[in-house]
Amino acid sequence: MGFVVADLLRIEELFRSEGYSLRLVGGAVRDLLLGRNAKDIDLATDCTPDGMIKLFEREGIRYIPTGLNHGTITVHTDQSNDYEITTLRIDHVTDGRHALVQFTSDWVKDAERRDLTINSMSLGFDGKLYDYFDGQKHLAERKLLFVGDAVSRIQEDYLRILRYFRFYGRICLLPNAHDPDMLIAIRDNAVGLTKISVERIWSEMSRILVGNHSPHLVSLMYELGVAANIGLPDDGNLNELTKVWESMHRHYQLEPVCLLVSLLKSGEEVERFSRQWKLSNLERKLGIFVSNEREACYQGAPLKYYKDQLVDGEFRNHVLELLKYCNRFPDSTELEGWTVPVCPVNGNDLKKAGIASGQKLGETLKDIRRKWKESCYESSKEDLLATLK
Repeated sequence: MGFVVADLLRIEELFRSEGYSLRLVGGAVRDLLLGRNAKDIDLATDCTPDGMIKLFEREGIRYIPTGLNHGTITVHTDQSNDYEITTLRIDHVTDGRHALVQFTSDWVKDAERRDLTINSMSLGFDGKLYDYFDGQKHLAERKLLFVGDAVSRIQEDYLRILRYFRFYGRICLLPNAHDPDMLIAIRDNAVGLTKISVERIWSEMSRILVGNHSPHLVSLMYELGVAANIGLPDDGNLNELTKVWESMHRHYQLEPVCLLVSLLKSGEEVERFSRQWKLSNLERKLGIFVSNEREACYQGAPLKYYKDQLVDGEFRNHVLELLKYCNRFPDSTELEGWTVPVCPVNGNDLKKAGIASGQKLGETLKDIRRKWKESCYESSKEDLLATLK
C-alpha cells in the first residue's frame, strides 16, 4: 500500500477510531492486482453519509457532498488531494437506468450490486483483499463475468452491456474468449440500451473504439444486436474500422471520433450522427473533416497539399489525425514539426501598392497567396508585389 499518501492514512485512521471500515474499491484494486499504477482512488465505507459529515466537521476536514443520494462525499485533504468516499449500498429499486439506493453496512451486499467480478473486490489498508465473487481468479485468467446472474446485473443498468465490451478490451488478452452465457445475456437484453442517454453511450463507445480488440468487439456488437440499439448504422463499414484500427494500434493513438468515422460513409452521415449522439463541436468538426478528406488522402495527395491547408488556417490537429487515419505516419510526423510560414504580403501592402479596398483587394490578395504557395512559400514580398505590375 505504498502508494497511499499520508493524508489518506489520516482519513482511514479517523474512520477506524470511530469503529468504521474504509477500503479501496473498483479500479484501484483491479490495477494494483495487475501490477499497474492505481490512477483513480475510490473508497467505500460502512459509515453513513450523515456519519461522515459529522466526522469531517468535527475534525475540520473539508468535504463536498457530491452525491448524497448515492452516499458519495468527496473529501479534500490538507495536501490538496480529493477522494470520493461512498457508503455501502444496495440498489433497492432499478429501472435499467437509475437506482434508488438503500445504505447498508454489509460489504458482501455492496459487492453483489457491482457489475463485473473483477470490479467487486475491495482492499483494506492493511493489505487484505476482500473478494467475494472470485474476482482475483477471473482477473488472473483474464476472464470477464458479471457478478451473480448476468441478466439481473444487466437489467439493473443496461449501460453495463457497453461496460462489458470496454472492460473486455482492457482486461482480456485474446479477442474471442467470451463466456457464452455472458453473450446470450447481452443479446437477449440489448434492446434495453435504447433507455440509455446518448451521452453515456458515447462515453463508453469512445473508449471501446480506441481500445484493444476494437474491430472484434464492434463486430460482435452488430451480431448481438447491440449496434442497432445504440444507433450505429446497419451498414457500418467494419472493414474500414479494422484497417484504421490496425494501423493505429501499431503506431499511434487516434481520437475516438476518427474510429467512429471509419464506420460512416460520408461527411453528411457524420454530421447527422454527431447530432444524434451529441458529440462536442470539436469532435463533430474533426469527424467531418476526416470523412470529407480521407479519399484524397488515401489516393496519395502530396504533403504540400496539407501544408497549404495549414497555411490557409486549417487546424493542425485535423490534418495530423487525417494523415494518421490514412496510415501516413511519416507524413504526420514531418508535418507535426513543421513551422507554418506567414505570407509576406498583406492587405496593407496592397493598399500601399495602389490597390483600393474592396472586392478588388480581396481578389488580388487571394491571387498573391496562391502564387506564394506555388513557390513553396519561398517568394519574397518584393517578388510577389512585382507580379502586380
